[in-house]
Amino acid sequence: MKRKSVLWVALDLVFLIVFNTIFFVVGGTAHSASVWLSYVFIHFAYFMVLITPFLIRKGSSAVVWGFSIYSISSIYFIIEFSVGIVFILLKQDSYKPALVVQIVIAGIYAILLLSHLIANESSANNVKRHEQEVIYIKEVASRVKLMMGKLSDKKTNKEIEKLYDLLRSSPSKSSGAVYSLERSIVDMITELETSIASNDLEITKKIISKTIAAVEERNRKLRQLN
Repeated sequence: MKRKSVLWVALDLVFLIVFNTIFFVVGGTAHSASVWLSYVFIHFAYFMVLITPFLIRKGSSAVVWGFSIYSISSIYFIIEFSVGIVFILLKQDSYKPALVVQIVIAGIYAILLLSHLIANESSANNVKRHEQEVIYIKEVASRVKLMMGKLSDKKTNKEIEKLYDLLRSSPSKSSGAVYSLERSIVDMITELETSIASNDLEITKKIISKTIAAVEERNRKLRQLN
């Protein structure tokens, strides 16, 4: 285990050691059911804070998602700790008030936590899809950029530049309606790379023309969808 991990574990154990030491040294081991229930709920709330980082979906926006989830768990722990301490000090004979109150608090926490996790899953999927869409545009545009100026024919070179500018200015947001068209564009660019490498000017012109038409068609469909 790395030194940093060991230090984090040690930090996490501080509360457990201090709380349990005070609980058993000051209060002993003979307690009513309401006290033990509060003891368990306090520990549950603390463990939820500890495992919260593992509930957060990894991604480029994980810090943003994690902040809201971690805040919910932290607030729950603070509230539960405060309420639990009150019931521990009251030492009620009946366990029902302690159970009902802390179950309600835990239930509210569970609803907030799960609703945020669901919302974050949806956001994460949207971000992932957006990143893939941006990668598509950047990838095809960068491949075309590498072809610029490689031909002796200036007019054809201008057409390649036109294709590059068109791709670079294309909307990054995609849709399932243009997926097959995007695949065709990728295939055309591969063909274009091959024709330029073999210095086949006539084939290159035809492919550029088809690719420009396909990109314009993709962009037109996306504009209609929006």
